[in-house]
Amino acid sequence: MSILYVQTNTAPAPAGHYSHATVHRGVIYVSGQLAFDPATRELVPGGIEEQTERALANVGAVLEAAGSDFAHVLKMNVYVSDIALWGAVNATYAKVMGESRPARAVIPTRELKAGCLIEIDCIAAVRE
Repeated sequence: MSILYVQTNTAPAPAGHYSHATVHRGVIYVSGQLAFDPATRELVPGGIEEQTERALANVGAVLEAAGSDFAHVLKMNVYVSDIALWGAVNATYAKVMGESRPARAVIPTRELKAGCLIEIDCIAAVRE
């Protein structure tokens, strides 16, 4: 039973003792991605729309490094710091995800790291 730990420089470096993703038996488990720019390691400027786009771009970069893409996402978890942001998150999410409509949960939280308004993780299948 092999487990592959995925690290990529196309997403922000993990801030702790974890990998960007773990792959096991054709399933990818992507760690939570925040709205940090991988080049600058800074939170992207703007509001929830910009943060949602960046967090999804980071998820996409990890999926690509693990051999997948948004079309193969099985389940997406979206953590938002305030449920009042939900409408803007949903609109931006729909724009980025396009035809991909994986199962999803939206989980209101309290504070996220360093002023982030959103964090996203997912489970996906490896492209065949």
